[in-house]
Amino acid sequence: MTRDEIRTGLADILEEVAGVDKSDVADEKSFTEELDVDSLSMVEVVVAAEEKFGVKIPDDEVPNLKTVGDAVTYIEKNAA
Repeated sequence: MTRDEIRTGLADILEEVAGVDKSDVADEKSFTEELDVDSLSMVEVVVAAEEKFGVKIPDDEVPNLKTVGDAVTYIEKNAA
């Protein structure tokens, strides 16, 4: 799976869970500061990403995923 495919998948999840416009989703965007994803929505995003990409994201790893790019890189490295 390419970075673009992962980013597109995350954009779909962010739109569904947090109402984020897909066109706003870019690697450098911060989930909390720029995309206004609150902590509860972030949990939903993580669960949806785990299901969509077949990857386990441990709870202690979630705070390290500050930007879309962080999440894309993590999924890219850890996807089944």
